[in-house]
Amino acid sequence: MIDSDCIDIKWMKRAIYLASLGKGQTSPNPLVGAVILDKYRNLISEGFHSKSGMPHAEVMAFNNLKKDAKGGTIYVNLEPCCHHGLTPPCVDKVISSGVKKIFISIEDPDKRVSGQGIKKIKDAGIQVHLGLCAKESLELNRSFIHRNNTGKALGTLKWAMSIDGRVGLENGMSKWITNNYSRSLVHSYRADYDAVIIGGNTLRKDNPTLTTRGKKNQEPLRVVFTKTLDLPEKSNLWDCNVARTLVVYDSSTANTKYLKRIPDNVEIEKLSTDNPQSLSKLLAEKGCNNVLWECGPKLSTAAIKSGCIQELITFIAPKILGGSNSMNPLLDFEFRDMNDVFNLKEPEISIIGDDICVKSSFK
Repeated sequence: MIDSDCIDIKWMKRAIYLASLGKGQTSPNPLVGAVILDKYRNLISEGFHSKSGMPHAEVMAFNNLKKDAKGGTIYVNLEPCCHHGLTPPCVDKVISSGVKKIFISIEDPDKRVSGQGIKKIKDAGIQVHLGLCAKESLELNRSFIHRNNTGKALGTLKWAMSIDGRVGLENGMSKWITNNYSRSLVHSYRADYDAVIIGGNTLRKDNPTLTTRGKKNQEPLRVVFTKTLDLPEKSNLWDCNVARTLVVYDSSTANTKYLKRIPDNVEIEKLSTDNPQSLSKLLAEKGCNNVLWECGPKLSTAAIKSGCIQELITFIAPKILGGSNSMNPLLDFEFRDMNDVFNLKEPEISIIGDDICVKSSFK
């Protein structure tokens, strides 16, 4: 006889897998999957939240039912919502379905829910089991949880460098340090984020496109954070048929006469400071759970200092650029003791052709 705990873990992991299928599409909502078994413990339906504005996982699963769920069990990786948003509350569907038991991996950090959905389900007489596969569920929805707890978008900083730690030559030339496979992988990584951020200098110097190259139906928002507004009249980012572009400028330093250079189809916001934390909060308010920073040394350093970066992705190419004046990925943090430096968790390392990709996060 198979242990019932193993069966429960199996179906919760299935719910978590289903939830992951919506990655990069659901913000500002979380990633949620649901699995429904009948009273004989047979699978009768499953579903996941595929996109913001579309049915939630529980609703999708109940809509896909092959037979009556009465007396059955539902597995969901996040507490069902109990408030009206773009869709009705999921707890009503759970309660009216007649299931006798629900396994919920973690509570919803959204203050509109945060335990209230669980209470409502318990009050309806349904058995609630909380905490199964919590570690996996917390990791899956890390960015959603971070945004709800901090009011800021979870940030990942990405850069590519030579094996001697240079991101460009003294004259500014940086194309291409890494190989074609690494650059293609970056396009895939972008698909997991709600926005990609650069500074004005990167726009002026590189004229990037900042898309997934078709790997995502709705491209991430492209964001230019500028102190001066001195941006080029012609830019790949001004083509908003490809993807939306947002220019955010520091109103205390920018020369607004440059606004006329920016086409009308580009969104514009102003902040009272060039502190990256203000930008992270603005993007969180716009529904971005996570953002990818692909900026130069100055903005990257400021973003780390202000606590906007939680994860790092570094591509290392087997090249030596040399030169004390060659470009570094970061500026001086002015550490004077090794006890003061930033420490990272154990990295995840992969080989991309002849490049190395290192993923890590701050402790």
